[in-house]
Amino acid sequence: MEDIRIRVRDISMKFHIAENQAASFKEYATRKAKGDIKYKDFWALRNISGDIKKGDVLGIIGQNGSGKSTLLKIIAGIMKPTEGYVETYGTVAPMLELGSGFELEMTGRENIYLNGAILGYGKELIDEHYEGIVDFAELRQFIDAPIRTYSSGMLARLAFSVATVIKPDILIVDEILSVGDDSFQAKSRARMMEIMDSGSTVIFVSHRMDDIREICSGAVWLDNGMIRASGPAKEVCDAYEKR
Repeated sequence: MEDIRIRVRDISMKFHIAENQAASFKEYATRKAKGDIKYKDFWALRNISGDIKKGDVLGIIGQNGSGKSTLLKIIAGIMKPTEGYVETYGTVAPMLELGSGFELEMTGRENIYLNGAILGYGKELIDEHYEGIVDFAELRQFIDAPIRTYSSGMLARLAFSVATVIKPDILIVDEILSVGDDSFQAKSRARMMEIMDSGSTVIFVSHRMDDIREICSGAVWLDNGMIRASGPAKEVCDAYEKR
């Protein structure tokens, strides 16, 4: 039997979107009280199915608004789909919205333990790997400062370092390799390769087709919430660029 890590079945996701959006909260509250806010249904995803096996490195591509981030959040268990279901087998480390799971008023040190706990890592495990996390993130001189003082690149380095300190069964990555300077991008790419070589399953979203071609074995092209193409990464990327 094939070693399935992620099973996606008939996933659809519906949002209620205001047709006549208010310019401010005050205007919204006033119009809502009068019953003057009208909504329409927006399907961010429609009928998404597929299996992802142990060791697969799957790229997800598509234009902004195509449903990529919504699909990642559903697979990571952050959102529940309107229809269908997802099953995951093994530990899941999601790196999605930058800094999600962090508390801005807490220090980098405190957030390492907080984010580690969210990912299911015990205190003893974080104690054991703490120095490696800080060194990889290159944040030693800032580690006791509140992370509200961090730049977006510093947040990305910290999030990536915590999430990948232990090789997860499933790693979900949304554009993280495009954040930070060239040196950190090279480091994060090298660590991604180590995780892949260890047999972890990786789902990777990027707008950079060269990254998808180089890193991923397969790819899925989402278009208006539906799968337009899937298959070997190079073929799907070539089709996407010729659209």
